[in-house]
Amino acid sequence: MEYAAEYFKHDQFAKHIGAEIVSFGEGTATVKMPIHEHHLNSLRVVHGGAIFALADVAFAVSSNSHGTLAMAINASISFVKAARKGTLTADAREISLNPKLSTYTIDITDDDGDQIATFHGMTYRKKETLQEAREKAMSG
Repeated sequence: MEYAAEYFKHDQFAKHIGAEIVSFGEGTATVKMPIHEHHLNSLRVVHGGAIFALADVAFAVSSNSHGTLAMAINASISFVKAARKGTLTADAREISLNPKLSTYTIDITDDDGDQIATFHGMTYRKKETLQEAREKAMSG
């Protein structure tokens, strides 16, 4: 799990959208994203893609927290309420874990704790560690 913290310091997309990893443990993660102008669609609500991206960051952190490279093979999201301002929080929890597959649920809430969306994801767990995958990516 120690390497996972180092690994996610290099996530350029998470930085680009303003996602901040607040905490994580084995199979869990909390990620926050302050809502900025560039997150809003033409109706002045947070774009679904921005909400999905926030949830996906939490999904990646929680699913890779064991130190084994986990790659998404399926993801879906259900939007239940619009968000317009403040900060969104994505709380990820592991539902199942086995040597090859793992599943996660991520709840996205606003500053009032109201549910904005629910994300479900599944990963394929590779044999290589995060460190091995990062070294391979940097050498190629």
